[in-house]
Amino acid sequence: MDGFLALYVFMLAAFTGYEIIGRVPVILHTPLMSGSNFVHGIVMIGAMVVLGHADTTTEKIIGFLAVLMGAGNAAGGYVVTERMLEMFKPSEKKEGGA
Repeated sequence: MDGFLALYVFMLAAFTGYEIIGRVPVILHTPLMSGSNFVHGIVMIGAMVVLGHADTTTEKIIGFLAVLMGAGNAAGGYVVTERMLEMFKPSEKKEGGA
């Protein structure tokens, strides 16, 4: 793929993603993002494949950073999901007053 075409596709994807996520209502943002954790898993698999085919030190560093960021993004998504689900659990009332 030509470098300019790859840059064009990246810029188009970034702009489209920003516009879509920017228009999501606040109440739906957390469920939408937590429901898309599988995408982060796919990103991690792709990053691991790229890292496995890396030849130069620069490629290995970029591949490692991609795996690291993908893992952090996936873990963060699950943390946000857990916090969101905690909000919907009934609160425990203390016995004996205030």
